[in-house]
Amino acid sequence: MRIGLLGTGPWAHRVHAPALAAHPGTEFAGVWGRRPAAAAELAAPHGVPVYEDLDELLAAVDAVAVALPPSVQGELALRAARAGRHLLLDKPVALEPAAARTLADTAAARGVASVVFFTLRFNAEQSRWLADQTARDGWFTARCEWLGAVFTSPDSPYAASPWRREKGALWDVGPHALSMLLPVLGDVEHVTAAGGPGDTVHLVLRHAAGASSTLTLSLSTPPEAAVDGVGLELRGTAGLTRMPARNEGPAEAYGRAIDALHTAAAGGPAHPCDAAFGARVVEILAGAERALDSGSGLAL
Repeated sequence: MRIGLLGTGPWAHRVHAPALAAHPGTEFAGVWGRRPAAAAELAAPHGVPVYEDLDELLAAVDAVAVALPPSVQGELALRAARAGRHLLLDKPVALEPAAARTLADTAAARGVASVVFFTLRFNAEQSRWLADQTARDGWFTARCEWLGAVFTSPDSPYAASPWRREKGALWDVGPHALSMLLPVLGDVEHVTAAGGPGDTVHLVLRHAAGASSTLTLSLSTPPEAAVDGVGLELRGTAGLTRMPARNEGPAEAYGRAIDALHTAAAGGPAHPCDAAFGARVVEILAGAERALDSGSGLAL
């Protein structure tokens, strides 16, 4: 499969480009960026061409990997889907539910495979743990924390990201939390939200199957308090279980996301983390944002 990369930021440098270059069975076919000079800088170490015209890249590839802000990703991924190109997307897939749903519907209508890179879903230990919990019934409640120091650490490469500054932890790490909760507890039918220090958000979710969950999300945590800041526990008739700690980097997980795209594009079943799932996550986040702004709960 020939895959082109859209985007040239820190995440593309750290994860997307190295994983695409190293993946067996994948030809890293080129880079497109909004700044051609940045695209050339990213492409050079991997010996791949730079495309200044997006349509030329789309004509030369089978799929695109997207490492762009969500406000840009939705529009350009839609162009790729309309061109019949498979999609390896980042989260959130868009910032507006309508845009996310249009992307998912277009991908389905065009027979385009899609995978959204929710990091934890492609980490080896976390994915095995999730499969075990999904196979069990009787979950009563869950508690999830994602406490990061993106905005408080002096050396964070993501602190200057305009979309993260605008949308905060709810939209940046909220998708990761939802990607783990929804398969176990089911869809969300009601959300209550309250703000905390900085961009900190507290959510209470009622799931359609009857369980509830609480989420605490922050990119403004003091660095001293962000140690081991990612956690998820489930309680139910099976007892108490906690998600194992992460023990591998995102590039390894991204390699598995590429594997998943290969499988789906070869005629396999749609991946659970496809564009339709990504769209539902956007709808829940948008509901949480409205609940946060209104100071009241919101039925979904």
